Amino acid sequence: MTQSKPRQRAKIGPMLRLVLAAGWLLQPLAGPLLRRRLARGKEDPLRLCEKLGQPRAARPHGPLIWLHGVGVGEVMALRGLIASLSDARPDLHFLVTSSARSSGDVFAANLPTRTIHHYLPLDLPRPVARFLDHWRPDLAIWSDQEVWPRLAATCARRGIHQAYVAARITDASAKARARFGRAYGDLYGLMDVIHAQDTGTAQRLEGLMQGGDVHVSGSLKAAAAPLADAPDLRAKLPQGRRVWVAAPAHPADARIALDTQRGLMGEGGTDLLILAPRRMEDADGFAAHCRDMGLTACRRSRDEWPDETTAVFIADSFGELGVWYRAARAALIGGTFDATEGHNPWEAVALGCAIFHGPRTANFATDYKMLDNAGAALQVTNPKDLITALQTSDVSQQADRAASIRTQAATGLQQITDDLLRLLAR
Repeated sequence: MTQSKPRQRAKIGPMLRLVLAAGWLLQPLAGPLLRRRLARGKEDPLRLCEKLGQPRAARPHGPLIWLHGVGVGEVMALRGLIASLSDARPDLHFLVTSSARSSGDVFAANLPTRTIHHYLPLDLPRPVARFLDHWRPDLAIWSDQEVWPRLAATCARRGIHQAYVAARITDASAKARARFGRAYGDLYGLMDVIHAQDTGTAQRLEGLMQGGDVHVSGSLKAAAAPLADAPDLRAKLPQGRRVWVAAPAHPADARIALDTQRGLMGEGGTDLLILAPRRMEDADGFAAHCRDMGLTACRRSRDEWPDETTAVFIADSFGELGVWYRAARAALIGGTFDATEGHNPWEAVALGCAIFHGPRTANFATDYKMLDNAGAALQVTNPKDLITALQTSDVSQQADRAASIRTQAATGLQQITDDLLRLLAR
């Protein structure tokens, strides 16, 4: 494998300086902003201080790598990279930051060894200074679509090496960034190493930077470790019934899944549908839909468990998706029937599920295309298609093909790991 050479970091240019200057003007709004978000349930009241850069844990002794992902999918994808780095360097400690409140709950249930989770501080002068003064990372790693200007610029000024991995930028996003002149090009130029998920992203990044060397190494999501299990919970599910799951489900996905389940039961099937909402506030609506359709349902949040006659188990809980995927033979991946444009299929693949999905997969277009072309996943457009697929397709062979594709898709992880370890040694 060809070794990637660390980039020569660019200086902070004038357009990026203008963006950073705006932070001083916005800083007085930090408190009111967080209070509004707290009132709307968007922040954890016990951890609000972290958004202001105030830590709740001590910095571990030894080298510390800081990794950032915006939400649940992004931070969960970082676990494979953490495992790879940890295997190579058992002395390493890891700090993972995210922005979305739900990400903290889910990641806590799947926390890798020697890893601390902290919410990303607001990208303002004081929170950033507090955060970096306390944690003093030896290496900073940005992932997917997020690189925050002040945090990245301050790391560069402090001599902290930075990498941007599993980068993903759409054409529309690149055009929007280009409206800020050289600001984003300067920002990405602060990175020592950049790895993109696909060639399109690599070309867009090189265009914004007006040069540079971006490596294409695929998605970290394919290489992520399997989600956590809880055998005691799985034991509460009825034995001997075939199980399929729809997750993480939005209302559009739930409608397809419930219509499918009604059709399966109408044809004499005994399958159990596990319906796992993407947003817990949708669970009431899912339960009402079950009642309207005459489907018996129970809910995890109420400690209700399915029996031999239950049609739908609404798994309205955080951090337990690994349990439901392990119990299922097939998964309908959510977000693929509405403007969400798809969720991560690899979590289900890693746990032996055959993959079904709707037509809207732009967020994971490369991943779904890879799986579909290999006969490792199947697109469905309506309940009739899904009923046929669940009844007639050989889901075990489909799951085996998906597992093989996952192994191939994860090959870029080693190159990323090698590059990061070289940066750490500099």
